[in-house]
Amino acid sequence: MRALSRAPSGLRAVVMTMGALHEGHATLIRAARDRVGPHGQVVATVFVNPLQFGAGEDLDRYPRTLEADLRTAQEAGADAVFAPSADEVYPGGEPQVRISAGPMGERLEGAHRPGHFDGMLTVVAKLLHLTAPDLALYGQKDAQQLALIRRMARDLNFPVEIVGVETVREADGLALSSRNRYLSAADRAAALGLSKALFAAREAAPLGPDAARKAAREVLDGAHSLDGAHSADSAEHAQSPLLLDYLALVDPADFTEVPDDHRGDAVLAVAAKVGTTRLIDNIPLEFGAER
Repeated sequence: MRALSRAPSGLRAVVMTMGALHEGHATLIRAARDRVGPHGQVVATVFVNPLQFGAGEDLDRYPRTLEADLRTAQEAGADAVFAPSADEVYPGGEPQVRISAGPMGERLEGAHRPGHFDGMLTVVAKLLHLTAPDLALYGQKDAQQLALIRRMARDLNFPVEIVGVETVREADGLALSSRNRYLSAADRAAALGLSKALFAAREAAPLGPDAARKAAREVLDGAHSLDGAHSADSAEHAQSPLLLDYLALVDPADFTEVPDDHRGDAVLAVAAKVGTTRLIDNIPLEFGAER
C-alpha cells in the first residue's frame, strides 16, 4: 500500500468493506471518487474481520465473493483493492493490544454484541495506518459504527477526514446489506417492518421525540414484532419472524437515549433478528427546527 503510486497533489480516499459488495458499497466508492476528483485515488479494502464476530455469529458463513467484488469496485471507480488475509492483518494471531470503544461501544449494538466495536475499531485503525488516506467514507446505515470511528479519529488524532454517506435502500425501503441474501421471501416481508417504522417516526418527528418513538413502535407492534428483552418466552408471539433487539432514539454524539424535550439532531436506531438473520437500520431525525 505504501508503494502504491499517487499523484503528488491528489487526495487518497478509502472505502472499507467486508466484501460481498452491493450497490451500497458501490455508492460509497462513487462518492469517494467524486470527493477526490480525477487526479485523486480511491482504495477499497475487502477484509472479513474475525475480531468483530462474537460466539455464534456468522463469521464462517459470511459471504466471500472476491472476484465479483473486484469487478464491482473497478466499475464504481476504485483504483485499487486491498484484500489482505487474516494472517497478514494479524500476524501471530489475535492482537494483544486493541482499541477500546469505551462507554459508547457498550450501548445498543455493543450491548448485544460484546466486544464487537473493540474489534471493529482495531481493524479500522490498522487499515487507516496501512492505506494512509486523506479521507475515509462509511455508510450511515451503521450509525453507531460511524460515530465511534469519528470519535476514535478525533480522540487519537488520526490525520483523516471521516465522511458519512447516506444509507442506500432498495425500492421497497429495505436498507442494503450483505446479509439480505440470507432472507427468505417471508423474512424479507417481515424485514420491511424496520424501514416502515423508521419512516413513520420521520413523519411524526415534528410532534417531538415521544411521538416519533410511538409512531415507530406502533408499526413494529402491527408487524407482530417481539421484544426479545422482555417477551422471548411469549407463546403468542413464538412464530413471529421478527424478533426486536432494540428501538432507541439516541444522541448521535454518544448514543445515549434522548429525553422527550430533546431539541436538535437524533438518530432512531433499530435492530432485529428476521428468521435467522440479524439486521440493523436507522434514520437521522431533527427536533425543534423551524419549519
